[in-house]
Amino acid sequence: MDTQVIVVGAGPAGMMLAGELRLAGVDVVVLEKLARRTGESRGLGFTARTMEVFDQRGLLSRFGDIEVSNQGHFGGLPIDFAILDGAHQAAKTIPQSHTETVLEEWVTSLGGDIRRSHELLSVKDAGDHVEAEVRGPDGVHRLTAPYLVGCDGGRSLVRKEVGFEFPGTASTMEMFLADVKGLDLSPRMIGETLPGGMVMVGPLPGGVTRLIVCERGTPPQRREVPPSYDEVAAAWKRLTGDDISHGEPVWVSSFGNATRQATHYRQGRVLLAGDSAHIHLPAGGQGMNTSIQDAVNLGWKLAAVVRGRMDEEFLDTYHDERHPVGKRLLMNTQAQGLLFLSGAEVQPLRDVFKELIRYEPVSRHLAAMVSGLEIHYGIAAGAHPLLGRRMPHLDLTGTSGPGSSTEALHAGRGVLLDLADNAELRRRAAGWADRVDVVTAAPKSLPDDGALDGTAAVLIRPDGYVAWAAPGSHSDLPMALKRWFGPSR
Repeated sequence: MDTQVIVVGAGPAGMMLAGELRLAGVDVVVLEKLARRTGESRGLGFTARTMEVFDQRGLLSRFGDIEVSNQGHFGGLPIDFAILDGAHQAAKTIPQSHTETVLEEWVTSLGGDIRRSHELLSVKDAGDHVEAEVRGPDGVHRLTAPYLVGCDGGRSLVRKEVGFEFPGTASTMEMFLADVKGLDLSPRMIGETLPGGMVMVGPLPGGVTRLIVCERGTPPQRREVPPSYDEVAAAWKRLTGDDISHGEPVWVSSFGNATRQATHYRQGRVLLAGDSAHIHLPAGGQGMNTSIQDAVNLGWKLAAVVRGRMDEEFLDTYHDERHPVGKRLLMNTQAQGLLFLSGAEVQPLRDVFKELIRYEPVSRHLAAMVSGLEIHYGIAAGAHPLLGRRMPHLDLTGTSGPGSSTEALHAGRGVLLDLADNAELRRRAAGWADRVDVVTAAPKSLPDDGALDGTAAVLIRPDGYVAWAAPGSHSDLPMALKRWFGPSR
């Protein structure tokens, strides 16, 4: 084999997956047809859950100063995200180009093999390995690996070549996205609904303004090149009456409201992650964030299989856990599209939503859905409230090791928090010492929601989700360790 995993696509999902695999010591080759990063700032910022994920890997400081905000919306209806619990707020103005730069530098520092100007031509699952036909600077050649993951976007060649089903609905309208210099527009961070559609305005670093222009009744077009800025300015004038034709476009793109999801995220030795597995209206900036979290869920599992610690069927837990997350993503973006982009006929529904959002449980539910903090995997049975949910940040004392539960996850390994200095617990976990770090410490303080009150120990998966806790799990510790990390040694 030429490598252990081939990742197709060097966007945020592909880079995050490559980094996770390298943390686990897996050889990975990333194929990217573009010679260099585009520099385009499509996705802006991170949800609160993605901030937690990056913090778990010690990556946040690499992004520099991060502007955070609790201002959010659901379908253009304001929601105060401060209602949520968690260590982080959402980050609002980090261009995707910066995210890709940070992740690529991280992967490179870990020894990842990123091959630009390498275009995938075809994929074949040979049963015991995968063959990729690739056109690179030196011509066409074949690359082999036990597994291949398509992170190659909404038009994924991997998905088409392998025959993944991708049902859903086609776009019914075209919208514009543009970063422009030389404009002096009032921010409309959560958008403004107008008689003819919706516009959104957000400031970006460097005097750049992000515009989103959605004009109802604009049919989708099959474009070979991006739309011109003149088209964007004309649509803006029709909607707002203002002339922005003097602006200097940095880049311009268009998008639609197509909604599709692969029926399976794995077929044999080929898997999908990110936009190659799901496309949707980019409402609430959830697309890139969901893609990054797909990669974090898959990375440690694929590494465990490649390294022979788990059977191949273990990869099915990736589909089982992430497909429902993608399904809810499609549901909530469709709902937001109806609220945000429909005409006057939907105004009564908007008015009802406005009333409902005043109720704290409703506001909390919608904010948690958009931020990714609501995710709950069917990991284990038991009464402990954190089973299957993300581990909250917990500052620790009395340890010479990591100072928090978040820092304990930096290495991308499993973590057993021994919060009661239990020698018997540590003895039972000793057989997994090559995969799970045991941290004996006491919490400096407990979360206000009481989720960790009386908890003596917590087993955290590398992706930050709780696999076992005591008291409150039906299974004992060795069963949970074997379930998620393989047999003891």
